[in-house]
Amino acid sequence: MLGIEGTAWNLSAALFGDRLFSLYSSPYAPVQGGIHPREAAQHHASAMKEVIGRVLESGPHPTAVAFSQGPGLGPCLRTVATAARTLALTLGVPLVGVNHCIAHVEIGRWATGCDDPIVLYASGANTQVLGYLNKCYRIFGETLDIGLGNALDKYARSRGLAHPGGPAIEALARRGTPVDLPYTVKGMDLAFSGLVSAAKESPAPVEDVCAGLQETAFAMCVEVTERALAHAGKNEVMLVGGVGANARLQEMLDRMCRERRASFFVPEKQYLGDNGAMIAYTGKIMLEADQVLSLEASRVIPGFRSDEVEVAWRRDTGEFAYHRADVIEQGSARGAEAVVSRSGSDVAKRRLGKGYRVPSLDQRLITERTRAEARTIAMARRAGVPTPVIRDITRDTIIMECIEGSLLKHVLDERTAREAGRMVGRLHGAGIVHGDLTTSNIIVRDSKCVLIDFGLAQVTSEIEARGVDVHVFFQTLKSTSADAPALRDAFIGGYEVSFPAAAEVIERERAIEARGRYL
Repeated sequence: MLGIEGTAWNLSAALFGDRLFSLYSSPYAPVQGGIHPREAAQHHASAMKEVIGRVLESGPHPTAVAFSQGPGLGPCLRTVATAARTLALTLGVPLVGVNHCIAHVEIGRWATGCDDPIVLYASGANTQVLGYLNKCYRIFGETLDIGLGNALDKYARSRGLAHPGGPAIEALARRGTPVDLPYTVKGMDLAFSGLVSAAKESPAPVEDVCAGLQETAFAMCVEVTERALAHAGKNEVMLVGGVGANARLQEMLDRMCRERRASFFVPEKQYLGDNGAMIAYTGKIMLEADQVLSLEASRVIPGFRSDEVEVAWRRDTGEFAYHRADVIEQGSARGAEAVVSRSGSDVAKRRLGKGYRVPSLDQRLITERTRAEARTIAMARRAGVPTPVIRDITRDTIIMECIEGSLLKHVLDERTAREAGRMVGRLHGAGIVHGDLTTSNIIVRDSKCVLIDFGLAQVTSEIEARGVDVHVFFQTLKSTSADAPALRDAFIGGYEVSFPAAAEVIERERAIEARGRYL
């Protein structure tokens, strides 16, 4: 399989059979600023003959051609697709269109030998947390604005650092003391724009700002990865994408995995950034599964999402290990953020320190979230939303009523989804957004839904915040259930019954879902 990658700044080709035969790349380097799509496409067109020629001269004759079909920059994608079509026609061989994001995952699985991981995919334009289920890579969480790599590049440009900015920021951060910067995790999703703006405005030395930027952005990514790991019950984590080359990000993920007794994997550097090998290898396994394209179907897809790809080449189903250990019956259980211990009719929820976060950020988040949780639980309960009764609170612990029942993710059907929508509507009507609205944070007791874990909750009546709340819940449904469309409709039905402004929120959720994240 000859694979051609050229979604953005790097034009690369590779030849893959039973092993990697050859790999060659020609990166585009902008004179100033970030990537200019037309300039990058012109670079790819001028370098195409040399890149492909270098690969073909050092390996066997290709029997198929694969290309990066998307997501990516339109002009770059079209240049690569034209070359791939021409080669396939000239050689008389099959053509395979590969999703760029999935290619990162599959070359990572091949290179590391991991089986069924939760994946943190962090590159310039893309930041996603993925898990495989029922022939699809489901998206647990993703950036709501810009990708992690682009966020780093934006700050780097503001300080006159060379493109790409990540390596320069990493080098400066080693000499700095992290400054406090905004930390924006919205349930399973992330937002980096506010963080970058605050970094640009900070008067602190550039080394300290770089350290704070890395520590904050990376901790956000690791937190969401840990939440997905706990929710799905898997025991492997893999890091892929160009930002994955950062040693500090690798260290933080490794520390989180060791704390949770999970295995951590990261492929060698040549497979982390955009490269032809990932397209060639993924094209190879797609060809073996008869996933080939006609010329008419080979159009590029600039917004090609990971969860739109049918994964016909994997024989396993990737079922999530939803175990009963995360339901408190006796003793204690650990979630993504806290340990919950039962004593009689009460439980003590103690937030754990995270070794991957710097102490100042860690203590700040523990204190803020403990106080916010107690405050919003009390407010929600006064508004008629079923929540635990709070008995006591300290800096890191809340003593509260033990809710007997089953987590929604264990008993999810249209009836329980509708009831969940009704309770969330009541919550939003009280001017509260939950902030982490997943099926792990709702307990079904006597056919009623009780909301728990308000650590990311906030008091607000903003439509955007409510839309994100509902979006997080819908993303959880998509990532864990084959019946997501019916469950979504059931939730909306309950939500509309209890919240007069439901239509506006659902419209905003659709807008959030449709926002382009591959820029």
